[in-house]
Amino acid sequence: MSTGTSRETAPATGPDGGQAGGQDGGQAGGELRKGLRRRHMSLIALGGVIGAGLFVGSGVVIRATGPAAVLSFLAAGLLTVLIMRMLAEMTVARPALGSFYAHVRETLGHRAGFTVGWLYWYFFVIVVAVEAVAGGRIVRLWLPGVPLWAVSLALMALLTATNMVSARSFGEFEYWFSSVKVIAIVVFLFLGALYLTGLWPQADGGLAHLTDSGGFAPAGVGAVLAAVVPCVGFFTGAEIVTIAAAESVEPERAVAAAIRSIVLRVVGFYVLSVLVVVAVVPWTSPAVEVSPYAAVLDRLDVPAAATVMNAVVLIAVLSCLNSALYTSSRMLFALTRNGDAPRGFTRLSRGGVPRRALLAGTSAGYLSVIAAWASPDVVFRFLINSYGAIALFVYLAIAVAQLRLRRKLEREEPQRLTLRMWLFPWLSRATVALMAAVVVAMAFLPDSRAQFWLSLLTVGLVLAAYEVRRRRATG
Repeated sequence: MSTGTSRETAPATGPDGGQAGGQDGGQAGGELRKGLRRRHMSLIALGGVIGAGLFVGSGVVIRATGPAAVLSFLAAGLLTVLIMRMLAEMTVARPALGSFYAHVRETLGHRAGFTVGWLYWYFFVIVVAVEAVAGGRIVRLWLPGVPLWAVSLALMALLTATNMVSARSFGEFEYWFSSVKVIAIVVFLFLGALYLTGLWPQADGGLAHLTDSGGFAPAGVGAVLAAVVPCVGFFTGAEIVTIAAAESVEPERAVAAAIRSIVLRVVGFYVLSVLVVVAVVPWTSPAVEVSPYAAVLDRLDVPAAATVMNAVVLIAVLSCLNSALYTSSRMLFALTRNGDAPRGFTRLSRGGVPRRALLAGTSAGYLSVIAAWASPDVVFRFLINSYGAIALFVYLAIAVAQLRLRRKLEREEPQRLTLRMWLFPWLSRATVALMAAVVVAMAFLPDSRAQFWLSLLTVGLVLAAYEVRRRRATG
């Protein structure tokens, strides 16, 4: 899209789709503008893993596993920490547009890079629709007369307009969205601590609820291990900071700082908050599955607890929607640089925003929202299931790419390894094996089997698209 105030031009591209020069509406050479400051990057990283999955989805895990859900979240969190450490090593050593897409392409080949890039784009395009629908449902609690599809499209249009301005505009919105989420979690943990220590008015205190309703792991160890699969999905988004690094004024320092703090984020935001939930409210309470955090606030007699949590969840949903729009556009832009996507998406506005790439993801999101309205039980459910395992496939590719790139860097550019994966190569190999085990588990667990096979179908379609592209290029 082009407007009178944001003329767009496309830089010329070489035979491989990379840039060879040319004019640009905002910045010479068609480079993304460095508009994200350190504070933006810190909050993007800090709030990136706090989504509706934590505030709502965690209740489903608690209901299935009991208090031992804390262990499921801890195991998934540690696995995510390892993956992010591997990704950080590559990003700091080899900063690249598209982050892991470029690293996978370099180490595992063009086919793997093409597949990972498009899978990740598809994942966040569907996230756009899912979050827009989720946000619409929350807004309709206050505006029940407005159709769901209309609210969802309005939310998408609002945040699309924000992203169209500049990367800094995205960063500012995400900064404040993430600030609200972080503050909400900190306040929640503080109130929970007061209750459990008996300092809250009329509080029972203690940790009796961890064992008084069938024991700590009433469904057995198998349920705890099975719950790791959805829990890993809740952490998806931690890697967005490495993609945003391309538009940061201090990419290496920002990524290094963000990854170093991920342990605190995982343990503090997920594990401790879930521990508060199962310690304050019996895990058998129906309210836990519906809204676990609201159930805790109700137990504490916090005024308007449901309204407060609905507002926080809405902020979390809008944050995820904002990030999904940004991430899908930057990944599509990165794909154009190697000829893996149409060159037209390379065009930048005066503000350095790949608007055509942004609108491509937005348009797909609009169609998905319409599908949610017109065919919720067929088309939209298919879309939801077809992206369920994609993030896990991408994480597995990241882990394998790190093993190969580390060896290459040790031989050719050891000075670039300023941030290293712990206990290499043994911990890297263990991470690959664990992530592969999670992916395989999806194929056999009843609750995730459909998502695994439909996601595998998506992978097959992307691989077929690569073959078409390759034959056209060589023919």
